Amino acid sequence: MADHNSEPEIPEIVGADQGGNLGDYADLEELTQELSASDSEVQKALEVVFQASDAHRRKSSLVPTEAQRPANLRRRTQCFVHELLKKQEGLHVGSPNGSYVGLAQEMKMDKDPTPWHEGRHDSRLLTKKQISDMAFGIRELAKKLSHMQLKMNVKNVFILAKAHDETLIHNTREVAEWLLTKDGSYKVYVEDTLEHNAIFNAEELLKSHPAFKGRLKFWTNKLCAEKPQTFDIVLALGGDGTVLYASWLFQRIVPPVLAFSLGSLGFLTKFDYDAFPQTLTQSFLDGITVSLRLRFEATVMRSQRGKNGNSQRDLDLVEELIGEESEDNHTHKPDSTHNILNEVVVDRGPNPTMSTIELFGDDEHYTSVQADGICVSTPTGSTAYNLAAGGSLCHPDNPVILVTAICAHTLSFRPIILPDTIVLRTGVPYDARTSSWASFDGRERVELRPGDYVTISASRFPFPSVLPIGRRNKDWIDSISRTLNWNSRQRQKSYKEWS
Repeated sequence: MADHNSEPEIPEIVGADQGGNLGDYADLEELTQELSASDSEVQKALEVVFQASDAHRRKSSLVPTEAQRPANLRRRTQCFVHELLKKQEGLHVGSPNGSYVGLAQEMKMDKDPTPWHEGRHDSRLLTKKQISDMAFGIRELAKKLSHMQLKMNVKNVFILAKAHDETLIHNTREVAEWLLTKDGSYKVYVEDTLEHNAIFNAEELLKSHPAFKGRLKFWTNKLCAEKPQTFDIVLALGGDGTVLYASWLFQRIVPPVLAFSLGSLGFLTKFDYDAFPQTLTQSFLDGITVSLRLRFEATVMRSQRGKNGNSQRDLDLVEELIGEESEDNHTHKPDSTHNILNEVVVDRGPNPTMSTIELFGDDEHYTSVQADGICVSTPTGSTAYNLAAGGSLCHPDNPVILVTAICAHTLSFRPIILPDTIVLRTGVPYDARTSSWASFDGRERVELRPGDYVTISASRFPFPSVLPIGRRNKDWIDSISRTLNWNSRQRQKSYKEWS
């Protein structure tokens, strides 16, 4: 039992609701006096006990540990309300970095075999505080952009369409010719495979319009990767897959993407192709409204332990990621990094048996998954693979990570929604029967051998999607109602009263 005569230890206040309300207390002195008067009664009636927790790892959410809580520097105050007010007013109240929570805020989230000063700035390597600040900054920018019309000085237009679709090649030529005719200052970039395409017939187009020479250009994947700032706007002609391809081409900075609907669904394609002259004229003259879509940065991390002659039975992925070996940067090295708009999927691939996948969030082991796979989705991707696997619909403005099991081997694995400020890691344990496979927006499918894992975190490079002006607030509801027939049923009949 605690000694009630000794001075109680006041728990550290680590956060506050900026919209907090002090209720009916009009005077802070009155509130302080009342709290002080009832302090002795509270001490006799309440005992605060901190359970021991390990600072480095937790093997499973069901297995307790006996490690002592790290020492910390706690601030003492007569009234915790005043302490919160001081923090909100920006007054100096002492550094919290000595506390357990403060130290956790400054820990890097993942392994990196190269020194920090060499310039690696992947989001998985940011500290908890840096990730939170980055996510908050993107959300604030998204809010501001949603209420603005951005007038652009358009000079370089990027046209994206499926080069193997004959109809879309005709559409590409139609839009390119209209733009080049509309304004002599426009430069139009189309895919380099169309330069010698018989349907697009660039040679005949330049011959019949000599003024187009030097203004009709051809983009390559390398140009998109190295000089994305070349383009002022992207015109996507096709379906949602074409928009995803735009996200894939521009792995870092993404120009605003204006998507014309020529596909079968159209969650991301907001404009009618038949009206493209009016749409483009209005957009270039009056401006555009942009919705910033959250993207994930996913990095494949390869285990180096098996290469050193260690027996698989002696290795433990949980120990390497959140245990005693978590600070050893040489257990894994990064293999490839992708920015994705929809989802990361880790599944069993061609293997006949289900996958075994370890799921981690920051420095915590969430659970071991036995299933056909696991889908980690952005809010934009909630209506794609995530929905098909039984996950929730999620408005794209929500700053969250959606985790959904694919045919889980337990009935209790329900979909979960996590904040976008964590670094999620999905890995294949060393004792797994088979390897798993990872895909990123359905592309770049790679094998994850035992000991490998994938980090998933909010990307520093969101995806700017152009929305129709004046339709932002109802655009998403309209899209799920139109494409999914969401909550569509015949209306219930009213009662007919008889006389």
